[in-house]
Amino acid sequence: MNQPQFDVFLAHNSLDKPQVRVVAAALKLRGLEVWIDEEQISPGQIFQVEIQKAIQKVKTAVIFIGKQGLGRWQTIELPTLYSQFMQAENVTTVIPVLLPDVKEIPKDLLFLTQHHWVSFANGIDDVEALYQLEWGITGRKPERKTQPISQPIQPVIPSDDLSSEKGVDYRRLRDLLAAGKWKEADEETLVVMLKASGREKEGWLNVESINNFPCTDLRTIDQLWVKHSNGRFGFSVQKRIWESVGGTPDADYEIYRKFGEAVGWRVNEEWINYPREVIFNTSAAKGHLPLKNCFGNDFWDVLRDNLFSRVETCEV
Repeated sequence: MNQPQFDVFLAHNSLDKPQVRVVAAALKLRGLEVWIDEEQISPGQIFQVEIQKAIQKVKTAVIFIGKQGLGRWQTIELPTLYSQFMQAENVTTVIPVLLPDVKEIPKDLLFLTQHHWVSFANGIDDVEALYQLEWGITGRKPERKTQPISQPIQPVIPSDDLSSEKGVDYRRLRDLLAAGKWKEADEETLVVMLKASGREKEGWLNVESINNFPCTDLRTIDQLWVKHSNGRFGFSVQKRIWESVGGTPDADYEIYRKFGEAVGWRVNEEWINYPREVIFNTSAAKGHLPLKNCFGNDFWDVLRDNLFSRVETCEV
């Protein structure tokens, strides 16, 4: 039998990747060798071929089940992948993991119920769940930790471009997005935008600050949102939606309304309340976030005449 190169293979729906990254980072901190697709499959490689190779290199397979539901990958390919895990000579353990807000294994995956699963029902930073997961992977009861696995948040995507014309530190925004902490990331987005525009004292963005917002910083913020949301959130995403409903610099209120409905800022003929009615997860409408940066005295002017114009000017 070949010696496994990885302690654990992380199988997951791509929509759950932000939470899976948090768990992966925590396992690495505990000295485990983790196989996760985005770190092992380079552009141009055939996904299924690389998966087949990986199965021969791991000794434990973790199958994450998240609240995003069962996509095509899970419903069609997961049973086959599971069968391959069970037949592989290196793989000795298969561990189902229920991510937050998932209470039981879905009916589509009942074949997993024969395994003792781990539940992160108390949140992705559940120390006890991580303890159980590490025990299952290694076969040894680990030393108990007292700090939540996401405190402090660990950088998990060190290759991100964090460039700034104004010396703004984007590491916290990156780490919040990578951890799937959407509300905190939305708040941090306003913080860094205020720093980049020199309006920390005022606490909100106006037309002039958006018109002169540094392009490098705008691109950095946008690419972080787009990357870590798998293309669902970001200024460039919002701009495309704005244009798709007829948005122009001289757009009327009807266009605002259509845009608001498209991104989930307007529900049942009413504009949503921030933050109470904002959906801070990837089940939200495409373009729903970031949002807090738009709340200020010049909200409509910033949105209509400036924010998306600046996105275009900066070629974001």
